[in-house]
Amino acid sequence: MTSKLKIAGWVALGALAGGLTTTQFGATARNSVAPLPLEEMQQLAAVFGMIKTDYVESVDEKKLISDAIGGMVSGLDPHSVYFDKTTFKEFREGTTGKFVGVGIEIGMEDGLVKVVSPIEGSPAFRAGLKTGDLITKIDDTFVKGLSMDQAVKRMRGEPNTKVLLNIFRKSEGRSFPVTIVREEIRVQSVRGKIIEPGYGWIRITQFQDRTVEDFAAKVAALYKEDPKLKGLVLDLRNDPGGLLEGAIAVSAAFLPKDVPVVSTNGQLPESKSVFKARAEDYSRRFGSDPLAKLPAALKTVPLLVLVNEGSASASEIVAGALQDHKRALILGGQTFGKGSVQTVRQLTADTALKITTARYYTPSGRSIQARGIVPDVMIDESAEGNVYSALRVREADLEKHIASGQGAEVKDPAREKARDEAIKKLEEANNKKNEPAKPLPEFGSAEDFPLQQALNQLQGKPVVVSKTMTERKPEDSKAAP
Repeated sequence: MTSKLKIAGWVALGALAGGLTTTQFGATARNSVAPLPLEEMQQLAAVFGMIKTDYVESVDEKKLISDAIGGMVSGLDPHSVYFDKTTFKEFREGTTGKFVGVGIEIGMEDGLVKVVSPIEGSPAFRAGLKTGDLITKIDDTFVKGLSMDQAVKRMRGEPNTKVLLNIFRKSEGRSFPVTIVREEIRVQSVRGKIIEPGYGWIRITQFQDRTVEDFAAKVAALYKEDPKLKGLVLDLRNDPGGLLEGAIAVSAAFLPKDVPVVSTNGQLPESKSVFKARAEDYSRRFGSDPLAKLPAALKTVPLLVLVNEGSASASEIVAGALQDHKRALILGGQTFGKGSVQTVRQLTADTALKITTARYYTPSGRSIQARGIVPDVMIDESAEGNVYSALRVREADLEKHIASGQGAEVKDPAREKARDEAIKKLEEANNKKNEPAKPLPEFGSAEDFPLQQALNQLQGKPVVVSKTMTERKPEDSKAAP
């Protein structure tokens, strides 16, 4: 694989990590079955029979049928998926925010697993792992050459089992082994802090089962620390989405009661819905209203929302709703453009179908599918401009993506040129003294350039607006193929 493909592939993996789903749950598969096309079904049976009798070696029938279902679903769009036993378990872990492992948020650096942050209270945290540590070996397997997914799977496992990690700590110039006992980890999808007196920052990394409760708790903690907040930044950068109810609830926390947040439209009658800023539209999952005790000042505090090309699905619902109601100013880069709803229908105890059932629309009727949310103010990802943002894949780049329904998105030559230039720049940086390109600062840190611009906007100071970023426009609907 060339250096160019390695770089592009790594960034694409990061953009798609997390599933990019806005999910609703259906309890079972639908009872009614549409009439089956007889001739095609006979062909399917004939192929099945030929493979069973003629293939070079014996094939497991259950695997053959599972693969056939998977192929049928994967041909629909990038987000419809058939879950077998293993993948359904992984999907449920992703939405609940719980998994069995060592408890670290990770990235990749020079082919090694980098500890971005140990999760507070986790086995890794108790073992003394620190931000910036590099994992060079997992049990008997060297990390060099593994993908991030492969490394994650090796660190996860059953509760109370041990995993041996070899750590290189650059700050101390030494390597050492650490044995960690795996246990159930609960991911914190909400972080926040007072970044300056009077100004708060709340980051949502993904919309999971506990996101709304954690969001409400974090807001309450910020107001307890500083009851007279003059401004708030809601950070949705690289948030790949998650549960629809979470997006509705976070939007409702800032909006007047009963205003529309998002609407959906599809073939099924139940997919034609309008969700509003009211407890009955987001509290079914929670029982009581988790937002009931939020400070009233949250409805009027000056609000900025940070987004980028990795903000997708549920995070786009929030940004679109706050933008349409003029409740917040949106800063950053044009979002991913994943404007479809997936419904999970369980088939057996261990398998399920995640199928696209609707498009969603902002309160003003805009389709986000393959378009995304265009920020009110375009902000570069660093003071030096954009490198990684040009490499990130968006919905319109995916094969078989569904159209917006409001005009098809066309390939943007300027974006393709920017991507090629960004890859070239990264390659040059990697080749120079054999040192990789400088990674972006951690979100929420003092070096976080977009966050600093958001703070400047809130304080009425000059904002460094991007000179290169432009809206990726859709093709005129009349000219759409």
